[in-house]
Amino acid sequence: MTPKDRISAELKEGMKAKDQVRVDTLRSALSAFSYKRIEAGHELTEGEQIEVIRKLIKQRNDSIVEFEKAGRAELAAKEARERDLLQAFAPAQKGVEEIRALVRAGLEALPAEQRNQGAAMKVLMPQLKAEADGGTIRGLVLEELEKLTNA
Repeated sequence: MTPKDRISAELKEGMKAKDQVRVDTLRSALSAFSYKRIEAGHELTEGEQIEVIRKLIKQRNDSIVEFEKAGRAELAAKEARERDLLQAFAPAQKGVEEIRALVRAGLEALPAEQRNQGAAMKVLMPQLKAEADGGTIRGLVLEELEKLTNA
């Protein structure tokens, strides 16, 4: 069952339960799938559907940060609930230590003169795109590069 099918089924359950936040969140996800399908010009693959879900999760995370800065705790809580609902449809992310091990391996594979953030991200992002957040990967790359230069 694709993420889109699971979201559609969950939407029906949310409507029966009269859970408006869940209904609105899942409808926005289905709408995002439609926009992406039109943009791509073909039916979305499961991987593309997961990318859309991850983008929606990232948008919610960004909104939470902004609402908290503005002192709008009730809106931040709503966005957090929406993010949690969407995360149920995305594959689990790798843990920080798993990502760190892959970052170290990726940096060691690079020639010494090419060990910089740009080259490392170019190698690592295609491998980890579906399994980790880009910001987390970037942070770990910077930490590991600093360790290598200080060693």
